[in-house]
Amino acid sequence: MKKDNVIDVVSSKFKLIRTERGYTQDKMAEVIGLSKKTLVQIEKERILAGWTTTAAVCALFRDSDILQSALGGDPVEIAELAAHDTITRPQRDKTMGGRVWWRELDHQNGFRLQQNMISGHYRVLDADAYRLFSTYDVAEAEEHFQEYIRRVQF
Repeated sequence: MKKDNVIDVVSSKFKLIRTERGYTQDKMAEVIGLSKKTLVQIEKERILAGWTTTAAVCALFRDSDILQSALGGDPVEIAELAAHDTITRPQRDKTMGGRVWWRELDHQNGFRLQQNMISGHYRVLDADAYRLFSTYDVAEAEEHFQEYIRRVQF
């Protein structure tokens, strides 16, 4: 997903995310730093949220079932990937291993290459389900996957 896609999805789910949390429009507007008028416009789908607001919603409502289902996983990861195109972490992020929203493309030497069925992005996990790498570029994902396998073999 690119920024525009993330904005579209998050904007279309604003009201559901707000009601899932049990917030009034006033409280939601205060939490994400918008005027109530702007929030109402987004909820009525008259305007789209901006990128900054979208990223804030992804971060502040990271545990929202609505948002996770709409984006196909961790909203912060999806927003970060849309902003940077690739995520390589020296520090690993623990995942659920791909039980939901993920299709396993390859599995070798304890590493897994997966593709998200909603956003279409790829990731490499280690044997303990820690995310090592994410990208939208399949060739780049495969290259990193093969590199992790080579490191273990030597």
